[in-house]
Amino acid sequence: MNLLPLCDNPFVPPTDRDMLPSERRAFVNTHRTCVFGTARRADGPAMSVVYYVPTDTGELLVATMAERGKARAVARSGKASLCVLDETWPFVYLQVYCDAVVETDPAIVVDTMMAVGGRMSGMPLGEEARPFVEAMRVEEHRVVLRCTPYETFATPPRHLHDNDQDEQLTHWSSGTVAWDAPDTF
Repeated sequence: MNLLPLCDNPFVPPTDRDMLPSERRAFVNTHRTCVFGTARRADGPAMSVVYYVPTDTGELLVATMAERGKARAVARSGKASLCVLDETWPFVYLQVYCDAVVETDPAIVVDTMMAVGGRMSGMPLGEEARPFVEAMRVEEHRVVLRCTPYETFATPPRHLHDNDQDEQLTHWSSGTVAWDAPDTF
């Protein structure tokens, strides 16, 4: 498994149709922030904004503290949702449904934390930061949530511009699509 680098040009979804399955995967693999959601024992879902790191094997990795609710919920249910966010206007998001496990391997945790640091700063962290990241892993009891996508749900980027509500403003519905679905026309 290799971590994918931060993308300089995130995928921009089409505005005139639903995203194809390959475009959904490209959207996820070229963005960096999401709302991470898990089921709570009571009340509604737990949600938090996090940086994530895609891998060349299709997993999405999230670093967190072992004591946080995200890690406890993943250990309990084995499920998570990532609402991947576009950082430009018009705002788009893509819901990703995942099987998830808690990873404690120190090398994977530190590599993921280094990659998250790069996503947060917009540039890769230098190797000189690794000892500090390793110390943080130990001190904060960090783990990685390994999320394996199995379905997505896209929301089309439909917005009003200057309150322009003419006949060109259209809407359509989307649906869940298997993560590994082929493109069909």
